[in-house]
Amino acid sequence: MPADPLRVAVHGAAGRMGIRLIQLMAEASDLVLAAAVDRGDHPRLGEDAGEVAGVGRLGVRLAAGLTEPVDVAIDFSTPAASLGFAETCADRSIALVVGTTGYEPEQRRTLEMYAARIPMLISANFSRAVNLLMRLTAEAARILGDAADIEIVERHHRFKKDAPSGTALRLAEIAAQAIGREQLVYGRRGQVGERPRGEIGVHALRTGDNPGEHTVVFGLMGECLELSHRALNRDGFCRGALEAARFLAGRPARLYTMDDLLDATG
Repeated sequence: MPADPLRVAVHGAAGRMGIRLIQLMAEASDLVLAAAVDRGDHPRLGEDAGEVAGVGRLGVRLAAGLTEPVDVAIDFSTPAASLGFAETCADRSIALVVGTTGYEPEQRRTLEMYAARIPMLISANFSRAVNLLMRLTAEAARILGDAADIEIVERHHRFKKDAPSGTALRLAEIAAQAIGREQLVYGRRGQVGERPRGEIGVHALRTGDNPGEHTVVFGLMGECLELSHRALNRDGFCRGALEAARFLAGRPARLYTMDDLLDATG
């Protein structure tokens, strides 16, 4: 007999990512929306989450807290809200996929502490192609070293609250580890002088409804290598998050990464 569908909770269910997650789950036979959670003052609180997402009634109300039995939760919210939600998941032994970005260092440390109690996968980007971009960035930086001037440019929609994006920061971190230096600059202005070796520039653009673009530039004397990813919509991110939920359910408590998922699924 086929296994029962995986019961999924979405935190940030009325946001852009949450709505698309619900829409995609409505098309999946192995996943079912079991809980939809958003902030306590959301104007559509109490409405059917399926109707909020435009897929018809699902029998799940948009709520301010998690009370239903679920197997795994997916969080796309805000740093402060995600910490409280993570604590709830840890208390109830619910596996947690975290796609929220913009954490302060102390918030990130607090979040990761819950991975001692539940399986947790945190990623700034769930796209398979973006995670391949990260691997290629590490390889290019390792081979070229600080002979190349490394610059990272990201472009997102005007509504994004954090800058640079979590993905851009992760790409910078990967490049810095590969060359053995971490000298990041965020944009430039004024008489900054000659560019020093080992510096990594990170630049954020905010335009229209752009779902996300990332380019890593390796500038050499006489030539240039660029590695780029462009999202055409949010589906790559959302499908990756759902794949992460499938991967995480039933696994032992620890902190997982997208590399774990990619290695497990090929």
